[in-house]
Amino acid sequence: MDKLFFSVFNYYKSKKNKNASLYASLYITLLQGALLLLLGIFFSEFFRNMNMSVMSSKKAWVLYLLGLLFIYFRNWMYYSGRKRKILNAKQSGKRSLKRSIYVLWLLPLACFGVALILLQILK
Repeated sequence: MDKLFFSVFNYYKSKKNKNASLYASLYITLLQGALLLLLGIFFSEFFRNMNMSVMSSKKAWVLYLLGLLFIYFRNWMYYSGRKRKILNAKQSGKRSLKRSIYVLWLLPLACFGVALILLQILK
């Protein structure tokens, strides 16, 4: 995830944008949130097929939103300030992966799209 964060961060930083860290944090949070949603849908369907009643749908969505808030604040703490500078210095010594910004932003959108399709199919 660090490489994806710094790919987005370096793209926006090269555009002389002050908000490069914000955009990169938002990107990594959306990606992790999309993966969390896919994982939640998988376990929801698995437990339904096993005839286990773990929690209601409303409670699951509240838990997902709380998880998303936790992910955002964890990323904010992890990728801000001194820690980001240390990680950036470690990344700059390695060969950096050049990725298109459109492909990077398409990744979380594709995960959300797959999650929505799964939700529609599994209803």
